[in-house]
Amino acid sequence: MLQRHTRARAAGAALAATAALLVAGLSGYASAGPAAVAPAPTAAESLRTDAAPPALLAAMQRDLGLDRTQAERRLANEAEAGATAGRLRAALGGDFAGAWVRGTESGTLTVATTDADDIRAIEARGAEAQVVRHSLAELDAAKARLDRAAGELNTADTPVWYVDVRTNAVVVKAVRASAARSLLKAAGVDASLVRTERTTERPRPLYDLRGGEAYYINNSGRCSIGFPVTKGTQQGFATAGHCGRTGASTSGHNRVAQGTFQGSVFPGRDMAWVATNSSWTATPYVKGAGGQNVQVTGSTQATVGASVCRSGSTTGWHCGTIQQLNTSVTYPEGTISGVTRTTVCAEPGDSGGSYISGSQAQGVTSGGSGNCSGGGETFFQPINPLLQNYSLTLKTTDDGGGPEEPPPGGTWAVGTVYQPGDTVTYGGATYRCLQGHQAQTGWEPPNVPALWQRV
Repeated sequence: MLQRHTRARAAGAALAATAALLVAGLSGYASAGPAAVAPAPTAAESLRTDAAPPALLAAMQRDLGLDRTQAERRLANEAEAGATAGRLRAALGGDFAGAWVRGTESGTLTVATTDADDIRAIEARGAEAQVVRHSLAELDAAKARLDRAAGELNTADTPVWYVDVRTNAVVVKAVRASAARSLLKAAGVDASLVRTERTTERPRPLYDLRGGEAYYINNSGRCSIGFPVTKGTQQGFATAGHCGRTGASTSGHNRVAQGTFQGSVFPGRDMAWVATNSSWTATPYVKGAGGQNVQVTGSTQATVGASVCRSGSTTGWHCGTIQQLNTSVTYPEGTISGVTRTTVCAEPGDSGGSYISGSQAQGVTSGGSGNCSGGGETFFQPINPLLQNYSLTLKTTDDGGGPEEPPPGGTWAVGTVYQPGDTVTYGGATYRCLQGHQAQTGWEPPNVPALWQRV
């Protein structure tokens, strides 16, 4: 928080056709139709990794030690990895234990499973297989018990806990070992599921609007805009809940009257949205280096290990990687659950600002520790749950001029937030969601195999 003053056992059938290798070894989509039928778009094409602006690529080069070609390849590989992991998650069912990318260009995707019989299916998709003891569902359930227990405890000395798919454990970061033991006992979580790590960090909010641009709350505290949004004809922006309470007024970076907080949740989650007056127009951009516009084309959730960049009104553009999803963090004001932990730095005033992977919105800055001089870590509130909670529509460059009706009998709908495993009907067929995202015109299930699988 930074404010100045985040078993369907169908593996064999689902993975029968091995897809062609793409940019750096990750598998894509095999053409299933006649030769005359155009191949399905790759994930990189669907998610418009080619829309990454020079400012974002430059920040990736600076913060991740890449050259421009490596940055472009990394974004493409991460898009393909997310789609491949989504398909394997659907195929492996209860065996699935998480996925992550690694390598300078994110060229290696690892998918974990609790069943060695799944190795062949995983490798058929061009991914590496890792057999582990605990499923992702088991780890998520253990973390949920910790979240519930935290509501009855003072967790100041166990400030962070999360599911770490790379080590197949729930990690509890503790200032004192006894505090971690107390939390585990209260939650009734088996110690075999948990790894305790010592920490001296105590994360705090990062207060101080275009995504990443400054705005002021009640003519006092300063925060950063997350992402412009709409709700029907009303325009506004998503930001962090700790930046302001419902009813608080805002003014823009230029100190011109701007809007009012319509909803705010903090602690528990860290989400809010502001409805703006007629002087302000929602744009599909985040403020990049040198004030350049960075396009937002969607909100597909990135994979663990993927690159992510942040825009904030104090420190501007900085990049890093996604360390863990489904993280809980305790600030002085209380515990926040469901945030994403990253290696990106931030400082007071960056709160509420934008996190983006390629052209895909990821979330809004919640808090962290450290700074952009000596390094640190930050947490962001994922954007899709925020959009869903307030029935908001992300403003994107691919907006098609308003929602269109689904085919007769179809349940897929523009503006709906879908999570992996959700099913919809469209055009008489049923589809399963592979990656979390908000639906938009142009992303109809048959058009984006990176996001939907026909079942």
